[in-house]
Amino acid sequence: MAGLRPVEPLRAEASVRAAVTDWATWLTSERRAAGNTLAAYQRDIAAFFAFLAEHLGQAPTLDDLGRLRAADLRAYMANRRANGLRSTSVARGLSTVRGFFRFLERRGLVSNAAIAGVRSPKLPRAVPKPLTVDAARGVLESAAASPSGEAWVGLRDVALLTLLYGCGLRIGEALGLKRAAAPLGTSLIVTGKGNKQRMVPILPAVRNAVAAYVAACPLALAADGPLFVGERGAALQPAVMQRRMRAIRAALDLPDTATPHALRHSFATHLLGAGGDLRTIQELLGHASLSTTQRYTDVDAERLREVYDKAHPRARTRAT
Repeated sequence: MAGLRPVEPLRAEASVRAAVTDWATWLTSERRAAGNTLAAYQRDIAAFFAFLAEHLGQAPTLDDLGRLRAADLRAYMANRRANGLRSTSVARGLSTVRGFFRFLERRGLVSNAAIAGVRSPKLPRAVPKPLTVDAARGVLESAAASPSGEAWVGLRDVALLTLLYGCGLRIGEALGLKRAAAPLGTSLIVTGKGNKQRMVPILPAVRNAVAAYVAACPLALAADGPLFVGERGAALQPAVMQRRMRAIRAALDLPDTATPHALRHSFATHLLGAGGDLRTIQELLGHASLSTTQRYTDVDAERLREVYDKAHPRARTRAT
């Protein structure tokens, strides 16, 4: 299967397997789907065909796919829930199946109107969990104390986390930067999801943190190699910073939601709280849809309610 890493043979007839291979190639070459996205599609489509093989009593054919009813799709979702999946995972799996069927229809292989008529599970509106300004500052200050005792490692961690908080980068975007990007200028071109590029402004604090790390790093960093490296010189892995954040939040008594990605949430929430407009924040975060960025207005509304409940005389009267 091009672009995907199959764990086990797909439980489907040969023509269906060939169609899945073509779909995977299209996702990789034309949609430029990221590796993690492809892996998720792999799991979802494999689970769908494993269910169909049991449900139909045979490896499904293209004709079988064309005859599927809405009831079959609802049975598939019920099966996913019975296996312990959350509504978000069930909805994602259904979205993957719909995408595959749209591909089949465009290629003239299968047409099935029932697929589009099945409703996705109703999902709770996810509200990002940012850190407070003081907590974000505390994380950056704590990161300087390297657990290995190597001063340059602490400077590396500060530089990376400052990029997440100061520029709103995803951790994968920051770790994808090349050494040639430093010294940073007043702006930076970042490659995000789907290989989409955006320009983000660089604050002096971010520029200085990265410069301090590069100056202190004792390893030879090739211009076309990664900017952030581990102690042995290999590209720094996200798991390293995730472990580092777990240690920092334990030391600062922060909630489990204080992850590297929470610094990106904090970037957006603090900008919004300071008067930033949603369209600008959308561009800075690289969100394809404004509705994704609008989640941060819910965060701000929650903060305002907390302030009200703590400070307003009427709120205190109600509480008593």
